[in-house]
Order: sequence, then C-alpha cells, then structure tokens
Amino acid sequence: AFSPDGRSILTGSADSTAILWDKTSKQVSKFSGHQGAVTGVAFSPDGQRVLTGSADRTAILWDKTGKQVSKFSGHSGAVSSVAFSPDGRSILTGSADRTAILWDIQSGAVLARFVGDTDYVTSVAFCPDGQQVLTASHDQTVQLWDTLSGKNLRRFVGHTDYVYAAVFSPQGDL
Repeated sequence: AFSPDGRSILTGSADSTAILWDKTSKQVSKFSGHQGAVTGVAFSPDGQRVLTGSADRTAILWDKTGKQVSKFSGHSGAVSSVAFSPDGRSILTGSADRTAILWDIQSGAVLARFVGDTDYVTSVAFCPDGQQVLTASHDQTVQLWDTLSGKNLRRFVGHTDYVYAAVFSPQGDL
C-alpha cells in the first residue's frame, strides 16, 4: 500500500511481518506481532497509523514506529483484507470465515458484521463517503453493503471464478 502522501509504502509478508519503506527502499519500521502471514495492509487516511491483517485471524493497528496500538480479534478464519474508513474512525476486515467486520478503532467494538458471502472474502473496500462497503469473494461475486445497517444493497454476479479485488471509483458512483 502507498502512504497517503506517496512517500512510503507498506508491505506484508508470509514471514508474519509488515515493513514500512521510504521511497529510496530504506526500511523505516518493521511491524512484528502476528503469528501468521500478513495478508492485508493499509494506511490510515492521515498516514500516521497502519493496519495489518493476518492468517492468524487478527488485525493489528500500529503507529508508524512499529508500536502496536490495538488488536482486533473476532474472525474464525484468516483475515485476508483490511481497510480504513475515509474518516479514519473505523476499520473493515474481510476473512476466510465468509464475513467482513466493521470495527470502531477507539473501543474495538464491532459496529457491523457483513454476512452473506458464501465463500472466502478476499477483498474489502470503503466508498469514499464511508456510507457503503464492498466485499469480493471466492463465491464469484462482489457485494455492496450499507455501512450503518449492515444491510446488503446489491450483489454483482457474472464472474465464473474467484474474485480477488474490488474498489470504488474516486467519486464513489461506480
């Protein structure tokens, strides 16, 4: 993932770590604390924190120095994808357990659980206004959800194999 200012990148690895790099490829920070492969990474909108998701079924919020701020546990399968809300107050995790969870960053509380994918959730994304989220799945679909209610708004059907990625357009209308 690129930082919001474009000056650094964050990578996740099967070695259970994530690394923050500067644009000259110098290591700035290393994030160690997961017990499984780091399968999802994201920067907060202000670029001051990072989020990692792991095969160990958790997501961890870190400051940029590599210090763990909080840990989110609640999935029964690997966390495959992570995202920050546009306002930076919540996070979204997608999992092999066929769900996505919206979490409050401050309290760690589950705000919504998105249930309806019938296979591994491989990708999650927030709409630019934060009102909707997408989940992509091995069930060959992408689903659009209302962030506040957790209600499924639309299901996109047409792929004939796993869907690995889904994003919103910058305007949020596509």
